[in-house]
Amino acid sequence: MSRIGKQAITVPAGVKVSITGQTVQIQGPQGTLKFTHRPEVKVKWTESEKAITCTIDEKDEGNAEAKAYWGTTRAIINNMINGVTKGYEKSMEVVGVGWTAALQGKALKLTVGYANPIVMDIPEGLKVTVDKQIVKIAGPDRQLVGQFASAMRAKRKPEPYNGKGIKYTTETIKKKQGKQFGA
Repeated sequence: MSRIGKQAITVPAGVKVSITGQTVQIQGPQGTLKFTHRPEVKVKWTESEKAITCTIDEKDEGNAEAKAYWGTTRAIINNMINGVTKGYEKSMEVVGVGWTAALQGKALKLTVGYANPIVMDIPEGLKVTVDKQIVKIAGPDRQLVGQFASAMRAKRKPEPYNGKGIKYTTETIKKKQGKQFGA
């Protein structure tokens, strides 16, 4: 049995759930999210209990792959419900002398020490705000928020000698000692 998969997901007030075939659509104050789950997993919505349950067939209980899909499906649907009610947010910090981030229409412009600025298109559904060196990425889709933050960090990873680069605000850069001269 999947310990995570067998737990029911409670749906708060103000969130609409519709299940058609293998597609689960969740609508709330922050937006609408869709997810198509695997055929091994059965998802049921009970209006009276305000809960979503995920199950698998009894013949698949010995199948490790089906149990993994079971727990993953439940976790993704739970993240969708949290996303449409509270939303997700990541904060990034641009560290470096003269390095900046700025919004340019529906794109994020990063000036991070290269000859040309890097322009990243902001995906639909994300809200990006820039306050000097801090970039906040917010949206209802946890995967999309994390993916955009990761792609932004990959443009200029923090280096260990001076600590320059794009990093998460919660991240700590372990600094290395530079070369020793003279003796």
